[in-house]
Amino acid sequence: MSRQANRGTESKKMSSELFTLTYGALVTQLCKDYENDEDVNKQLDKILCSHFLPRGYNIGVRLIEDFLARSNVGKCHDFRETADVIAKVAFKMYLGITPSITNWSPAGDEFSLILENNPLVDFVELPDNHSSLIYSNLLCGVLRGALEMVQMAVEAKFVQDTLKGDGVTEIRMRFIRRIEDNLPVGEE
Repeated sequence: MSRQANRGTESKKMSSELFTLTYGALVTQLCKDYENDEDVNKQLDKILCSHFLPRGYNIGVRLIEDFLARSNVGKCHDFRETADVIAKVAFKMYLGITPSITNWSPAGDEFSLILENNPLVDFVELPDNHSSLIYSNLLCGVLRGALEMVQMAVEAKFVQDTLKGDGVTEIRMRFIRRIEDNLPVGEE
């Protein structure tokens, strides 16, 4: 019985490492294809690349269906509840980490996700000529895309990054507005 449990753990670790290395290869190719880091950052956050590989936003649009089916999470009633689900359920489910939620704005429309350990940056060192690259910008796109599918327009951006010498990785989330469904006249 314990052998099977070990195989499952080893398989997850291999899958995680494979994803990390594959993502690294994607970022490396983007750095070769685009002249500056700002263009690479946009591509990592963008909807769909020319090679039909989904990136950030597009992954989030597709991932939300899987998340809702597997997590049995109901509708969140406010942005604080959404933050808890993102940190305690979604990040745990897909990346195996649980970021902390801090720095709430007084209005309750902004918060930070603090990642003590970002699995996307395992095995990564940024070259000096890519100092403005936001290597894990894919995560911001995933968050925006997934939340848009549940009628929340948000802004997500990196504030701190361990790859740039910061002690932690920090993603700042800001609620913009609730998206209203625009159904055709007569449809409900």
